[in-house]
Amino acid sequence: MKTPIIATGFVLVASAAAAQNPVLTVYTYDSFVSEWGPGPAIEEAFEETCGCDLQFVGAGDGAALLSRLFLEGAQTDADVVLGLDTNLIAQAREMALVTDHGLSAEGLTLPISWDDPQFLPYDWGYFAFVHRRTLENVPSNFRELADSDLRIVIQDPRSSTPGLGLLMWVKAAYGDQATSIWQDLADNIVTVTPGWSEAYGLYLDGEADMVLSYTTSPAYHLIAEEDDSHTVAAFDEGHYLQVEVAGIVNTTDQPDLAHRFLEFMLTPAFQSVIPTTNWMYPAALPASDLPEGFETLVMPDTALLFSPEQSQAIRPEALEEWRAALSQ
Repeated sequence: MKTPIIATGFVLVASAAAAQNPVLTVYTYDSFVSEWGPGPAIEEAFEETCGCDLQFVGAGDGAALLSRLFLEGAQTDADVVLGLDTNLIAQAREMALVTDHGLSAEGLTLPISWDDPQFLPYDWGYFAFVHRRTLENVPSNFRELADSDLRIVIQDPRSSTPGLGLLMWVKAAYGDQATSIWQDLADNIVTVTPGWSEAYGLYLDGEADMVLSYTTSPAYHLIAEEDDSHTVAAFDEGHYLQVEVAGIVNTTDQPDLAHRFLEFMLTPAFQSVIPTTNWMYPAALPASDLPEGFETLVMPDTALLFSPEQSQAIRPEALEEWRAALSQ
């Protein structure tokens, strides 16, 4: 009878110790916290240094994070939000959801300069349409794609950062002609999914010829699966750049821990996990430290990007163009 008593004692001691550790809650997108995403490795690495309990909470896809934070308001459990991007920064700032991080963004390896006082980047990439190498007559721009019979899967811009990125991509490439592009693309779209994971799964299941994803997506197949049968269509209009960011929620009751997490986010312990789990370019790691296989990826000749303020101003019009075209 002694063993159960001793074991119970250990459980009580362990529980008491765990209860003393402060909890840092990070809201992010679902794929980040999946077993194959970066969340588990980052959680383990940060907890080794922080004396805390890091808890990632999946909240749908990237754009859905903003809605959840806004709806929860001051009652949110989030201390940090991780997974917004430059297309959502201005809106998050307008909603007063985050506070200044007060950190120096040194050592960044982004293709653009960065000095935002409230958001720090952790990775970046270019949107692209992924397809199998066996695909014939691969389009080299949106017009050729719209004129083809190819089936594509995209994500909803109201819930997904890739979906919103596609709106910005079309708008940046075609401006006032974006409406006609969407009208011509409408019959190519098999379905619109809430998030990236669902869309990519449909593509892998053969439900579509191409899927909206990233120029870095083929690296997963090449490195993790030793499969070089996937690539991306290089568009001559250019590709839209996504920079993913994290910020400290203004209602956090763990401001010191939140600052420590953002500092940790730019260290090799975090950054080295990104390429082969989130399958993006890390924001603070030199190209020489990228895994073998990344050098084979398509690098766009032209990078398209709106400033956060431009993106926020353009978003209502771009969303209406998209909605109207797909509802016909």
